[in-house]
Order: sequence, then C-alpha cells, then structure tokens
Amino acid sequence: MPHQKLSALIEAICNFVICNDSSLQSQPIIFNPDFFVEKLRHEKPEVFTELVVSNITRLIDLPGTELAQLMGEVDLKLPGGAGPASGFFRSLMSLKRKEKGVVFGSPLTEEGIAQIYQLIEYLHKNLRVEGLFRVPGNSVRQQILRDALNNGTDIDLESGEFHSNDVATLLKMFLGELPEPLLTHKHFHAHLKIADLMQFDDKGNKTNVPDKERQIEALQLLFLILPPPNRNLLKLLLDLLYQTAKKQDKNKMSAHNLALMFAPHVLWPKNATANDLQENISKLNDGMAFMIKHSQKLFKAPAYIRECARLHYLGSRTQASKDDLDLIASCHTRSFQLARSQKWNRVDFCSHQEETQQRTEEALRELFQHVHNMPESAKKKQLIRQRKVLGNQMMSEKKNNYPPPDSVAIGELKRASKENMNLLFSGSPAVLMTPTRLKWPEGKKEGKKA
Repeated sequence: MPHQKLSALIEAICNFVICNDSSLQSQPIIFNPDFFVEKLRHEKPEVFTELVVSNITRLIDLPGTELAQLMGEVDLKLPGGAGPASGFFRSLMSLKRKEKGVVFGSPLTEEGIAQIYQLIEYLHKNLRVEGLFRVPGNSVRQQILRDALNNGTDIDLESGEFHSNDVATLLKMFLGELPEPLLTHKHFHAHLKIADLMQFDDKGNKTNVPDKERQIEALQLLFLILPPPNRNLLKLLLDLLYQTAKKQDKNKMSAHNLALMFAPHVLWPKNATANDLQENISKLNDGMAFMIKHSQKLFKAPAYIRECARLHYLGSRTQASKDDLDLIASCHTRSFQLARSQKWNRVDFCSHQEETQQRTEEALRELFQHVHNMPESAKKKQLIRQRKVLGNQMMSEKKNNYPPPDSVAIGELKRASKENMNLLFSGSPAVLMTPTRLKWPEGKKEGKKA
C-alpha cells in the first residue's frame, strides 16, 4: 500500500472513528456498514461470489447456461456473435489496443479511470449546457484532448480551450472503445431478466407493473460482483448522469434521453447491432434509464449481505440468504419475542458498545500492521506516533464509557416487573442464549427467582 494512501487512511480513521468532541461522547461510534462486505470480497472472493450469486438466483431465473456465463464458467453466447475473441484475432486486437494508448481502447484500469475522471469532474460543473451528451463537439479539439489523456497529462479544462460538448463526446468515445461494455458481457442475460421482474396481484398472477424494489435489490447484488474498476467507473458515470437528468429543465436531457446515448456503451454487447438485439433494445434502454434514476441506491449492499458478512467474521452462524434470515425471524413465538426483548433490556448497552469497539479495533489492527511492515523512514515514525496517540484515546474511552456488563444486567433486572422476572427465568431460549452474562451462584440464582 503506498505511503500516501496509508497515511490518509489512518488520518481518516483517526478523524472519523474516534470522536474527541465531548458533546458527542454519548453517541455511538460511526462505522462503515459495508466494511465487512468489502473485507469478505477482498479476502475470500469465492465465498463472497457464492453468497451474492445465490441471492441473485433467488430473484431472477437464470437457466444453467446463463448462470454458467454469469460465473464465467462457459464461453459467452451473445447476440451478433459478440464475445471474447480467440487465437489470432485476440492477439491482433491486443496489439491494436496497445497502439491506441494507455486509456482509449485499452482494458479498464484504475489508472485509466483517474485520467477519465478529469472529464467527469469538469462535466459536473457544466450540467446546464443544452443538449449535453447529444450535441457532438469539435473533432480537432477532441483529438488534442484525447492525445493528452493517452499521454497521462493533467489537463486544464478550465482554460476555455475546450467546450463542454467536446468533453462529453470524448467520454462517450472512451466508453465505446472499451474492449467490452462497462457492465461486462457476463452480466448481459442477467440484466435482461431484471427488466422482466414484475409485480404480482392478490391472486398471484404476474402483472405488467415493474417490481422496482426487486429490480433495485437485484442490481445491488449484480454490481457487487462486477470487477472493481468497472464498478468504480459505473458509480462515477451513473452519478454524473443522475445529476445531469436533475437539470433537464436547462439541458433538455432526461434520464430516458441519456439512456439512449449510453445504453450501447454500458449494456449492449460489443459488435451487436439494433437488428441483433431486436425486441431487447427497449428492455436495455429502459434498464439504463432505471439505473440512472435510482443510481443513489444501487451501490449499497443489501442489509442481509452486510449481516452475513459481519457474522462471517464475528464467528457466529451465517445465514446463506435473505430467505434464511426471514425464516429465522418468523419462526419465533410471541413468548420468545417477549423474552428476547427482556434479554436485550439487560445487555443491549454493553453488547452494542463491545461490538462496535471490536469492529473499530479490528480495522485499526490491519492498518497498524501495514505501518509495521513499512521501511524505516520519517513517515513511518510519524505514523507510529499517531498509532500511540490513537491507542491511548481508545483505551481511555473504553475505560470511561463502558460500565461493567454485570452491573448493567443486574441494574436492568432490578427494574423488571414481577411478570418479566417470571418470564426470564422460565427456561426461555433468551436466557439460555446468554448464560455467561448472568454469573450468579446457584443459591443466589434461586434467591433471585424467589
């Protein structure tokens, strides 16, 4: 990990996780809800992919061949013969991409995204231009800008040398020259199935009304298994198009109009024509418009995926899907729910604090290990000093803010009513789940029951 990134990350942790403002000491520690999702994706990609794909197939029907294509286990079969080339043609395409430069026509990389981000950042400041992304720019200025990006040059787009239409057209050109669409060939059939997700009426019959909630959930899952560069650029692009559509009263570019401009580069298979896609064109265009309209919701992992990832690292029993979580929640009886609520009255405060602290310490341990492995330098000494200060802050807060668990449990029990006490000690599952928190001798426990 580069020293600059590591330093910035540690500084962010110091400023974001540990709050030194005394007025906010009572608030829970802020924590990234997708931390364990990203950790599982990075450390155990096979487990992560299996978890996500199992939930995708719960939402959409993917026959064996299409599922195998999504997993990359078989050769792709796409309209117009699009797909990865082989043999001599693959080598020829690779040579052509190298001749084109490091950005345009090359496979997507984080370095290429960093260059293209200059275009996206500029366009965010010029969203009111009428016909943005529809009106073509000047070809001479575009070639100058293209060469500068391919050479890795920082460009001063604010100088007035280039017009917004030049930049917008060049962004579309970059997407059009990628070796495969931004959402990849593997995901093509899955997106067609997502477009077919419809609501059901009271009798269980399928209607013609799109089921937006299931479509959003399916897209959230599908985006989780995109290659990281594709996912990162897709997020930047959809956010730009979302903001553009919000200014449609000025630029005359609605989400539907933008979808017509970008669906061929984001969703359509390479080399496929309108005749090849036939009836699927409207599905793909509507799907692109849907992604633009709901872009602010699509890059969050579903709650059950976050919970599965969290349980995976906390050593608890993991559930395979949302259905499993719903099944477990629905099978409890009313008496068990009452008992569970009494249990949480006893231990909610301390368990929440302990769990949050455990997450924070785990994230910091990983960062500190990176610092330890760095070569000796002034930067390393500075980071070690930050580590000591941060460690002292955490120890101080842990000592001051966390009361002993037993005192919390006993205090809550004293405030419980006689009925709740009888319920707690009637052998309910809630008490059996937390035997270590009530460490009374047998005689004392009988006395409490009496």
